[in-house]
Amino acid sequence: MPGKILVIGSSNTDLVVKTEEFPEPGETVLGQTFLMNPGGKGANQAVAASRLGADVRFVAKLGKDVFGKEALLGFEKENLDTKYILETPDFPSGVASIIVNGHGENQIIVASGANMDLQPSELPDTIFQDVELVLIQLEIPIETIAYIIEKCRELNLKIVLNPAPAQKLDDNLLKGIYLITPNETETKILTGILPENEETLKQSALYFREKGIENVIITLGKQGVYLSNDQYTQIVPAEEVIAIDTTAAGDVFNGAIVSALSEGKDWIDACQFACKASGISVTRMGAQSSAPYQHEIK
Repeated sequence: MPGKILVIGSSNTDLVVKTEEFPEPGETVLGQTFLMNPGGKGANQAVAASRLGADVRFVAKLGKDVFGKEALLGFEKENLDTKYILETPDFPSGVASIIVNGHGENQIIVASGANMDLQPSELPDTIFQDVELVLIQLEIPIETIAYIIEKCRELNLKIVLNPAPAQKLDDNLLKGIYLITPNETETKILTGILPENEETLKQSALYFREKGIENVIITLGKQGVYLSNDQYTQIVPAEEVIAIDTTAAGDVFNGAIVSALSEGKDWIDACQFACKASGISVTRMGAQSSAPYQHEIK
């Protein structure tokens, strides 16, 4: 039976406006559609993994407001273990303002709120019980990220880092990570190398491997992913789809990859599974709402 996946990260409410073209600075354009959806990288990844059959415990911090209450109700409907979700009256729940243009591209501004108040002291040891994989992102405080990574090392737990939104990370944080999953932009910020061809992909992956990361998956959008570990060094292509909203494509990929790995899939099968899930998500509007269910992949 697959082990439990622990996702620690952010929860936001996405305020989405769809318009044909992005506005220039100082310009007002008329939008076509407004949507209010549950989002946040941590929550998106937790929901995606759960819909794809994983047993998921989600840890986040919400404000005591209407957005927080709605988010908690949503997590329970998605069958997440919400026992360790925190609420605070001191900060509002996180929100994200998202513009999606006619090509399915997006621009996003996040007001983190309670997400950036998630402290190491608020994470009891019991959250790590019965856990096989731990998935984190960078929408919570970096000191909390460092604490989680150190705790996983102590407990010999496999940690998956989705380094988004990207920032430079101390080498000590990267050492011993089981899997890192940056996109092209995040890879350039972290390594100084733009992975635009086979040679620069290899150089980027080698940078991560030399920092002590066991497995590297660089996501390449519609091209698929680049996989690098002791067994494989290759691109795993994605299926061709018509994208209408790429907002949570990376989050769905991350939820899917940990779900596949927890089931014991090998690396190629896991990447193909996650690419397919991510490909389905970009054909739908929204973040969590775009995540596919297990039967859709099969």
